[in-house]
Amino acid sequence: MDLVDTLRTRAMDILGRLAWLAPLVGRLSVGLLFMSTGWGKVHNLDKVTHFFESLHVPAPGFNAVLVGYSELVCGTLLVLGLATRLATLPLITSMIVAILTARLADLHNLFDLVGFDEFTYLCVLVMIAIIGPGKIAVDHPLARRLGWAKA
Repeated sequence: MDLVDTLRTRAMDILGRLAWLAPLVGRLSVGLLFMSTGWGKVHNLDKVTHFFESLHVPAPGFNAVLVGYSELVCGTLLVLGLATRLATLPLITSMIVAILTARLADLHNLFDLVGFDEFTYLCVLVMIAIIGPGKIAVDHPLARRLGWAKA
């Protein structure tokens, strides 16, 4: 039993020292994804507008611009770790709307929901909003410089 306790203690120590990696990986994964999709939407607004029209999204032209630029800008902010928690809010909203519009016809039960990519992104965004950007983020030194306890 002592060997198990020793291995557990060492593993927990190593994982504790790597805790900075989790928010970084989360931010980079969804941030780069949204930068990419936002870039594609911004450079193909007519196609996005037509898609939104097919979903009966109100003001499809306006919403295509809004979604495209919010994904591009907020995705970039997540990658940088700048205004991180604030940047998650438009993206969280976008994922909820995507599930309720583009994916609603495919939603029959909880297992369908958890199988949606949009739900996975939503969960990662909520996690980032709650735990923050982590130490490897522009928010971290900026918050220290401003005298704030947390980023």
